[in-house]
Amino acid sequence: MHASPKGAEESRRSIDRRPKTSPAKLAHVALATRNVQALRDWYVEVLGGTVPFEGPGIAFISYDDEHHRIALVELPDLEERSGAPRVGMHHIAFTFADLGDLLATYRRLKDAGIEPYWPINHGVTTSIYYQDPEGNIIEFQVDNFAVASDATDYMKNNFGENPIGVNFDPEELIARYESGEPFEELRKRPKLPDGVNPFDLIPD
Repeated sequence: MHASPKGAEESRRSIDRRPKTSPAKLAHVALATRNVQALRDWYVEVLGGTVPFEGPGIAFISYDDEHHRIALVELPDLEERSGAPRVGMHHIAFTFADLGDLLATYRRLKDAGIEPYWPINHGVTTSIYYQDPEGNIIEFQVDNFAVASDATDYMKNNFGENPIGVNFDPEELIARYESGEPFEELRKRPKLPDGVNPFDLIPD
């Protein structure tokens, strides 16, 4: 049997017969800014990032093997972000390899004068939120389950009662971590206090 010529193989390609597909990955986020240098410096510090390219009014930031993860574009006449809630994207989330990395990053940023906006155990993740100098919110998180399907089951069985989570003190969690408390205990989401609406835990 002779191999089919390359041209014949090319001719058998059919877009219509391909199954429904999802993106292979989330590549990057682009932010419009009033001050590209201030945001560049903040994201480089917070993400431990590098700047593959920058020019007048634009900067690209990476922290892994991707050419860029954050794009910053300075645009004229942008309005400042108001403090009121608004329609649109709420935050960008980044996952750390383990709880130790998340807590070490919290401590590093605190020492650099960058305080968290909102530490919360969502149940599926332990998360610490930050606000950049223009009010954009990022989430640093670590998965609380080693197996993704276990996290999905947790959501199905527990989010009806509390889809938001329970706030925690990062310094207290560090003390528990450094004492050698098992991760299974550290990751557990505490019970929501009686009479508390979980949506009231979301900061203004």
